[in-house]
Amino acid sequence: MTVKTTLSFTDRHHHFLTEKVSAGVFASQSALVAVALEQMIQDEEEREVALGAFVDEIRSRLQTPRDAFVDGDEAFARARARLATGVR
Repeated sequence: MTVKTTLSFTDRHHHFLTEKVSAGVFASQSALVAVALEQMIQDEEEREVALGAFVDEIRSRLQTPRDAFVDGDEAFARARARLATGVR
């Protein structure tokens, strides 16, 4: 379904819309706005998936028993040793 609406743009945005339509990149200003909105929708969906994955990982790590934690000193000992010798 298509809904007709009225939008207002800054001069900069209007110039960009007009330029892209004139160059044949888009059939109309409406088509360009629709593509931009679809990209925003896709970006938002991808962001939600990524945030969901972070939440799942954090919850998983919260379930890790303390005795399974890696000691920070042990984890970075080799790196500190290499830095001390100047080897990269």
